Amino acid sequence: MADPSSYRPEPGQIPDSPGVYKFRDEHRRVIYVGKAKSLRQRLASYFQDLAGLHPRTATMVTTAASVEWTVVSTEVEALQLEYSWIKEFDPRFNVKYRDDKSYPSLAVTMNEDYPRVQVMRGPKKKGVRYFGPYGHAWAIRETVDLMLRVFPVRTCSAGVFKRSAQIGRPCLLGYIGKCSAPCVGRVTPEEHRELAEDFCDFMAGRTGTYLTRLEQQMHEAAEEMEYEKAARLRDDIGALRRAMEKNAVVLADATDADLFAVAEDELEAAVQIFHVRGGRVRGQRGWVTDKVEAVDTAGLVEHALQQLYGEEKGESVPKEVLVPALPEDTPALSQWLAERRGSQVSLRIPQRGDKKALMETVHRNAQQSLALHKTKRAADLTTRSRALEEIAEALELDGAPLRIECFDISHLQGDDVVASMVVFEDGLARKGEYRRFQIKSFEGQDDVRSMHEVVSRRFRRYLQEKLKTGEWSPDEDAVAAGAPGVVGGEVEQDAAEDDGRPKRFAYPPQLVVVDGGQPQVAAAKRALEELGIDDVAVCGLAKRLEEVWLPGEDDPVVLPRSSEGLYLLQRVRDEAHRFAIQYQRNKRGKRLKAGPLDEVPGLGESRRLALIKHFGSVKKLRQATIDQICEVPGIGRKTAETVVAALAQAVPAGPAVNTATGEIIEDETPASAGAASDRGTEQ
Repeated sequence: MADPSSYRPEPGQIPDSPGVYKFRDEHRRVIYVGKAKSLRQRLASYFQDLAGLHPRTATMVTTAASVEWTVVSTEVEALQLEYSWIKEFDPRFNVKYRDDKSYPSLAVTMNEDYPRVQVMRGPKKKGVRYFGPYGHAWAIRETVDLMLRVFPVRTCSAGVFKRSAQIGRPCLLGYIGKCSAPCVGRVTPEEHRELAEDFCDFMAGRTGTYLTRLEQQMHEAAEEMEYEKAARLRDDIGALRRAMEKNAVVLADATDADLFAVAEDELEAAVQIFHVRGGRVRGQRGWVTDKVEAVDTAGLVEHALQQLYGEEKGESVPKEVLVPALPEDTPALSQWLAERRGSQVSLRIPQRGDKKALMETVHRNAQQSLALHKTKRAADLTTRSRALEEIAEALELDGAPLRIECFDISHLQGDDVVASMVVFEDGLARKGEYRRFQIKSFEGQDDVRSMHEVVSRRFRRYLQEKLKTGEWSPDEDAVAAGAPGVVGGEVEQDAAEDDGRPKRFAYPPQLVVVDGGQPQVAAAKRALEELGIDDVAVCGLAKRLEEVWLPGEDDPVVLPRSSEGLYLLQRVRDEAHRFAIQYQRNKRGKRLKAGPLDEVPGLGESRRLALIKHFGSVKKLRQATIDQICEVPGIGRKTAETVVAALAQAVPAGPAVNTATGEIIEDETPASAGAASDRGTEQ
């Protein structure tokens, strides 16, 4: 690990002008490429105190052994040079998007004497017109099959074309009218090329004039009583309309635009792109990347734009590029895009209307893409095994933690404090084992004390189960101290009958993960020690820097960014956080909706609804007598007395006031019928 001060340039040596810089390691390999409006200011930011740098940036500068730079005259030149160097050197600390699949495109080989329509993958070739990319190759073939009826362009390979020319007989498509058979001279090369150009124009979105022309020809044929020709033209129009329907109209103004959306977490990001031509979605593609550098959404967008348009020219770059966040050098990036297109390009964030709505759709696709990527990664047995081994090695465990339990605390400014416990076995979530807790021992906000309570309750139940089965028996000191599950020297029994099945807290984990740093880890460890449990490892994952904390250690364990073990720990922590947030929101919502009838003992949901339906509101129910309440079906006198007493004790809320008129608004709102209790909640 190098000290950045050992290769820091001398003061005044770095020019204050636009440029591109490269960090190299001790083997002279380029590990990072960047650009800057001012090289002096940008490079100075790398040589500050390591504690003030982002962890990924700190890793990069300590891996590097030298830095060099190249001065350019404009920011656009810097952008172009940065792209060229990233492509040439493939630096390990630069964001590099990788396709989650090789997307197929519809290609027309206009560089051949007889252009051919086909499905193509991989890098684009000069002189070939591309449309797409598409999600599936079969979608391209369906579209082509419909359009060959109207544009009978060649689709055969070079070998088939040559053989048909030699024998003087076309292939099957030539006989059924889906190929103009240029191989046997049915059309001239010029006529065939004109068909291919019409095909490309139609695919590019210029559909209205062509359909209008066909409809006019159909009417003319019908007027001249050439009914077979008119019927054929009618069927051609129908085929083209069906081909158009496969790409729904999303922007009514026939816009040509590319829409970018980004979904990201601490370690990875997914980019989705919709290609809209003529107001219709003509293609879609997506990338997934590891966040190997400290980069925000705007930076991810800039990298995506460079990768998508770095090799494109002309109409492949659309008039509009819609993004979720504008990069830092937006003017330079817009100029770079305009140079590649040959005309002005609008780079902006959609604010309203159809474009903003479509952008939300693209963002949902990006979120699904990232979730699918994580699911595929987690489902791989080899990957999960490696992750568990890396965790065991980093935490110095005796074996791989086959069962991991993670705890998280959630509250809203100290109210509705709850906790979650999620379980992962063999690296996979066991949702049937998830548990939720309500904090009981105190009120207010104290995450450390809450963590101690929850871990204590979970493992106290574990010891109770062991005590029942005879696997554990407390010694005399434990009995005297009030060991878990022991009351007055006797075993505390569950209210539920023992059906012989393992109870929900019967299995111990090999590793307990808590969401937090040193204080939360210390609280969880103290809870285990108080219960006499010393065979369960504890660690914490701090969210801000993704550091792993161990009990009694002053410094965290920093797992490599590419570590599968870190990825698994992060996924476990995020799942616990999600589960806790969900429970906390549900609990808060039920509390806010609760009415005075919810506190009446013995009054179930059905009878609450019956009372509200009969009287219309709580206010009118409060004014009713016991005899009037007894008239409600299912309500006896004792229950009516209980309702009257409960409503008398409940203090009604103050009257609502219309602030515009000063008028007092009568409270006629029906009371909440309450809500069913949550299953799986440890009360």
